[in-house]
Amino acid sequence: MGFLRLICLSLALGLGLAPAAQAAFETRAEAAYVVDVTTGTVLLEKNADVPLPPASMSKLMTLYMLFEALEKNPAVTLDTTFRVSARAMAKGGSTMFLTERDRPTAEDLIKGIIVQSGNDATVVVAEGLAGTEEAFSRLMTEKGAAIGLTQSTFTNSSGWPDPQHRMSMRDLGILTQRIIEDYPEYYGYFAMSEWGFDGRAPQNRFNRNPLLKLDIGADGLKTGHTQEAGYGLVGSAQQGARRIIFVITGLETDRARAEESERIVSWAFRQFVEKDMAEAGRHLADLPVWVGEAETVGLVSPEDIRPLVPMVASGSLVAEIEADTPIAAPITAGQQLAELVITGPEMEPQRYPLVAETDVAKGGAWVRMQAAAEVLYRELTREDAPDAPQAAN
Repeated sequence: MGFLRLICLSLALGLGLAPAAQAAFETRAEAAYVVDVTTGTVLLEKNADVPLPPASMSKLMTLYMLFEALEKNPAVTLDTTFRVSARAMAKGGSTMFLTERDRPTAEDLIKGIIVQSGNDATVVVAEGLAGTEEAFSRLMTEKGAAIGLTQSTFTNSSGWPDPQHRMSMRDLGILTQRIIEDYPEYYGYFAMSEWGFDGRAPQNRFNRNPLLKLDIGADGLKTGHTQEAGYGLVGSAQQGARRIIFVITGLETDRARAEESERIVSWAFRQFVEKDMAEAGRHLADLPVWVGEAETVGLVSPEDIRPLVPMVASGSLVAEIEADTPIAAPITAGQQLAELVITGPEMEPQRYPLVAETDVAKGGAWVRMQAAAEVLYRELTREDAPDAPQAAN
């Protein structure tokens, strides 16, 4: 069967560099990952798949495990109290200043991990859900692999420096999206700018996320810092219908982290815009049918096609339909037959499935005889003729 590239749309929209044109933005971060959640478009990648020390940003995995327990384990609710062990109390770094006499609730621990970055709180969660932090770390690694984290290994619940405790920036982005989509009822905690446990450690009651105080739609998620990792941030912001997630690490100071985070959010929202290319169910083209009751079948998109493109650029987008034709009958409405491929200067092609608009039944004996005669005639006259496609069973 011959391959046919059928050009059905050629749009000159005054657009240029594509959403994945990373060269348009240079980040000072050692590694970075930025994705537009609304369209699934990756806007920036820099060492995004390299396993790196995540510092406290890996506390997001501890929170994901706690959210899962709240959702699936009847014995765990927001009011469930947790025991504080001597090991948890002795944990250094950022802390809730828990003591062995305390019995914090799950909600206290969520706030303490998000706002205060409490290392002690993560150990309490780990021991309360799995018995030991080591067992909890193994469960974190297993759960991470199950939800698509391919470059993540956890050896503790807090992000404490360990040569085997690693995450990639892409994995942190994937984990963030899973938190937002899987547990939206708990996501609001990440926007808390201030919280303290029982009036303790007033100097550690402020959220370290520098974007929460800015009016740019930021509503999460988690900072991180160790000497090995540098300064990092997993952030998310929503403006209108669009949401972005970004992850950066390896900045030299907390000020550099704040500046770079704000730059990324401004760039992601101001430089890119969604463009309407095709409505769901809109007839786009007709493809020839082999031995069908109809000679052609219409193509439609099952969903609205709205690629993310730069707001201002030179050049244009080109939309083409790629299909292997002719299409063998029978054909069922909704069956994928082709792809709409959108390309432009310095961009990776964006592909969208196109499906049959209607059913096309297999033709009768007379139609099949005509098709066979056509193939025979072309072979005898040595004309180029398409191979007869295999009909669907």
